[in-house]
Amino acid sequence: MEKLPRHRPFRHFENSRRLLIDCELSTCPHCGERLKPRHSRHMRKSVQTLKGPVWVTGKSKKCVNPQCAHTGEHYYASGVCLISLPHSTYGLDVLAYIGWRHEHEHKQLLEIQHELNGSGLLVNNRTVGRLYRQFLALLGAMQMPMKQKLEETVKQHGGLIWAIDALEPEGCGSMLYVLYEVLSSMPVAAIQVEHVTAVELAAWLKPYQDLPYPVLATLSDGEETIAAAFKLCWSDAPHQRCQSHFLGNLAEEVLKEDTQLRQSLRDDLGGLPAVPKHAAGEDKAFF
Repeated sequence: MEKLPRHRPFRHFENSRRLLIDCELSTCPHCGERLKPRHSRHMRKSVQTLKGPVWVTGKSKKCVNPQCAHTGEHYYASGVCLISLPHSTYGLDVLAYIGWRHEHEHKQLLEIQHELNGSGLLVNNRTVGRLYRQFLALLGAMQMPMKQKLEETVKQHGGLIWAIDALEPEGCGSMLYVLYEVLSSMPVAAIQVEHVTAVELAAWLKPYQDLPYPVLATLSDGEETIAAAFKLCWSDAPHQRCQSHFLGNLAEEVLKEDTQLRQSLRDDLGGLPAVPKHAAGEDKAFF
């Protein structure tokens, strides 16, 4: 029997939810002019999460100010790092679930695989082990390649933009706080806790506060604990609320009304007679 080459299997999920993530920056960090959205997507991939498969695309922007020293610079949607790690097709919530079940509930990786398979995720035991090692690396914080990437970002942009988002994977009983750098679109560290205060978050951020890099701004959602922790660490850096979270919160109130409107339209239009179908070659009469 001929041995086939090893490769990553192609997986297509027909009912996957589509998620378009835009670049969080609205203005150029160098000249302050409004950034122009790019038509092309800088990232496309299918990600398996605890809530089902998601087709994720990232949309970037660029500076078009001819007077700017960084004109033509592309700024990517770093929010994709909150869905999954780079080059990974499994969500961060899956990593958090594996880490929590193995570390706190002492479940074997094979048991966790069966649980994930039972919830609909396509994953084998070897991949569960690899995801667990990725989880440990994420919690392990700063590594040399990561530090070099931050240094390159500082040289290119003059500083860093720190952002934090919190994930609450189902079945974990804890929150996963992810720290990432916006300009490099790079996840830097994470902490998994059940309850946390602003002081505790600031203590976790202390090693990054001590880095010899200027901080241009901080970014988060509306959670007051994160905003307070950023102010404790970088009081002089302007803090901005994430646009995608802000727009999502605005749309949340409209979503209920929109759902009812769509349902009423379906009910009304569903009573109309179906459009007649003609066989190929059959004469069509128009009145």
